Amino acid sequence: MKFVLRLALAALSLLLVAIAAPGRAAESPPVDVRILAINDFHGNLRPPPGGIRIADPDDKAKKIAVSAGGAEYMATLVKQLRDGHANTIFVAAGDLIGASPLLSGLFHDEPTIESLSMMGLAVASVGNHEFDEGKDELLRMQNGGCHPVDKCRGPHPFEGAKFHYLAASTVDTATGKTVFPPYEIRSFDSVAVAFIGLTLKGTSGIISPSAAAGLEFRDEAETVNALVPELKARGVQAIVVLIHEGGWPTGDYNECPGISGPIVDIVKKLDPAVDVVISGHTHQAYVCEIDHRLVTSGDKFGTLVTAIDLKLDPATRDVISARADNVIVHNTLAKDAEQTALIAAYDKVAAPLANRRAGTITETLSRVPNEAGESVLGDVIADAQLAATRSEKDGGAVVAFTNPGGIRTDVVKQGDGGVSYADLFASQPFRNQLVTLTLTGDQIKAMLEQQWLDPRRPRILQVSGGFSYAFDNDKPFGERVIAERMMLN
Repeated sequence: MKFVLRLALAALSLLLVAIAAPGRAAESPPVDVRILAINDFHGNLRPPPGGIRIADPDDKAKKIAVSAGGAEYMATLVKQLRDGHANTIFVAAGDLIGASPLLSGLFHDEPTIESLSMMGLAVASVGNHEFDEGKDELLRMQNGGCHPVDKCRGPHPFEGAKFHYLAASTVDTATGKTVFPPYEIRSFDSVAVAFIGLTLKGTSGIISPSAAAGLEFRDEAETVNALVPELKARGVQAIVVLIHEGGWPTGDYNECPGISGPIVDIVKKLDPAVDVVISGHTHQAYVCEIDHRLVTSGDKFGTLVTAIDLKLDPATRDVISARADNVIVHNTLAKDAEQTALIAAYDKVAAPLANRRAGTITETLSRVPNEAGESVLGDVIADAQLAATRSEKDGGAVVAFTNPGGIRTDVVKQGDGGVSYADLFASQPFRNQLVTLTLTGDQIKAMLEQQWLDPRRPRILQVSGGFSYAFDNDKPFGERVIAERMMLN
């Protein structure tokens, strides 16, 4: 690994100098920098249901669930991880907001921005979900102010983020400039470190057309590489990339066997000057070495904080070693009092709507798909969408399809089976609209074939009752749906 090699060479050089000139003062020791990182927080101010799944210590072949996450516990852990490390910075790799539970989503994620600001978050790359409500709303998240439609509904004025968003690859087509600065440079004991922040180039394809209007999302590696000469001209040798794109490992949360996905190719294309890559988007946890550099990701929903320790050479100003550890945000930690007060303030305003009884269930509605990609909760949601659009005045729909990515959590049966508005909101947190349109059978087949655009991770649409079809996974892409098995009523 290049860091170890550089450290060894530095040590050898130091020894030779000492032998040749014993009267000279010793060279300055390396500068230690600790980076704390999160990704894909998605407004989970409270611990997410299910916590984090990790390998069973007694049987690595099995997974167990560990209660983890929550802003009250994360704030405490961040303080603990800062303790004893003078040069510490807290950063994030996108999707801090969007697809959030009701406590944050009801207030357009103002509580999350405030919570992370209170924790001392310094810089964050944008992710695709930062753009869920469009560019102007994201600028409001940075700068503060009231929502243009819902106005100021929180317990106090919203002042905006105390941290800085970065958006190196997101260009406003009207101005030709990036929506936010492409990078931020921080100095640690006079050694500069640059943090470049960006989202995946495919962002426009996974947000609404209205949200993507007027924005261009450029290639990740090309964007980063184009900034390297500029950074070097400013005296920067240590470069950290915060990127909202990731991969899929096959090991535990601090491992990296079998890593695959877009992040692998992106990292391999990066300029050798890039030292560390902090990633996200895929909701996975890993600590990897890819192309001789450290690559990390910290799961999702605030269940982990990644602690990255760098050693910087004060002479060359470059990274000479890097190591990382994903630390679980255990719910046995003490609660941070400031976070508790913030949550309570917003909870008081949200409670009348959040606690409203929406219905009753007799068993948990699970989003876990069967072998065909169908889930109980997906069926229920598709049926509900059909019911809402079946009448002629509402569109006259005869079948409904819904995206599995929009189903964020199970609706869990508790107590007498009562389901609150907050329970349903957690499962479907997006402010999407139902759209009806007329399609031919050929068009429906073509749409269904697109479920395998990514053969490694097919996205099987959830379908309402009355429509059925069959597919053959062994057929080539574009020929998997069996036309004669497509049935309506």
